[in-house]
Amino acid sequence: MSLKERITDDMKAAMRSGEKERLGLIRMITAAIKQREVDERITLDDGQVIVVLEKMIKQRKESLQQFQAGNRQDLADKEAAEITLLQTYLPTALAEAEIDALIASSIAAAGATGIKDMGKVMALIKAKAQGRADMAAVGAKIKAKLGG
Repeated sequence: MSLKERITDDMKAAMRSGEKERLGLIRMITAAIKQREVDERITLDDGQVIVVLEKMIKQRKESLQQFQAGNRQDLADKEAAEITLLQTYLPTALAEAEIDALIASSIAAAGATGIKDMGKVMALIKAKAQGRADMAAVGAKIKAKLGG
């Protein structure tokens, strides 16, 4: 079952069970997917759907920080709940040891010697870890290992 089909099935289940908040968020997910499909005139595969979900999670994390800074705990709790639901559609996250091993093997595969080779290493890692690791944190680790 593709990720889009799973999201559609979850939407139907949320409708049947009367979970209004969950249904609303799932509808936002499907709207974002359809918007990207219409804009780019393509049908998204699972990898591209994961990119859409990651973008939605990033937006909510930014909003969460703003709400916490503004002492709006009610809105911060809502954003945190949405992040949790969105993360259920992502593949299982990589452990720190797995990320470190992936970085080491990618540096060796790319023949990276300095910070100028960071783009090559990131491209290799992104193909393997998309949706399974925070790419900003991975980038910081690569930068540290390459001496940046």
